[in-house]
Amino acid sequence: MLRKFVFWTGASDFLVGGLTIYGAISILINENENPEQFIPLMVLGMFLAMAAACLMWASRDLVRRYPIIFWQGLVRLTAAGSILLALVSGIAEQSLYFLVGFDGIIGATYVVGSMKATKLSFLACVLCKDSY
Repeated sequence: MLRKFVFWTGASDFLVGGLTIYGAISILINENENPEQFIPLMVLGMFLAMAAACLMWASRDLVRRYPIIFWQGLVRLTAAGSILLALVSGIAEQSLYFLVGFDGIIGATYVVGSMKATKLSFLACVLCKDSY
């Protein structure tokens, strides 16, 4: 079950990455008022595509490749926490509450799932200890 969850949530990062790259390219085409966003959006889009490929690959052998899944879980939990702080501070739109739940659930599942699949502690997972 975790294997399929990691595979399909990872695959969804291709869509998000593609949309992010599309947003970056549209900045150049439309001569947007914020051209400085082009480079960060391009890099973020490609990072998401790389994360998608890595997660799909890691899903084939959860025990040996768990660090990819575990650390992506920490990335998603960081994203959820950052959005939540921005919402509470009033610097983000209310519509982003969806992402807090979405990334929070996926991130927690990746972290807890990695620990259960490997039978390693949180610290051992942080340190990428061998689980086999």
